[in-house]
Amino acid sequence: MKAQELTSKTPEQLREQLIALKKEAFNLRFQQATGQLESTARMRAVRRDVARVKTILNQKAAEAAASN
Repeated sequence: MKAQELTSKTPEQLREQLIALKKEAFNLRFQQATGQLESTARMRAVRRDVARVKTILNQKAAEAAASN
């Protein structure tokens, strides 16, 4: 997922994406705990995607506050 893809989404779509990513991270943690995790790199990718979404959401919030 690229930041440029995220900037074109609405804040509501970003929140939905964030919820989905957090659920995936939760499931990956359970898989790791039970020894069923196949790709450890996916955990890192999901964590970074969550950070990207949060960053874009904060930027959009700051732009909205500045325009008011």
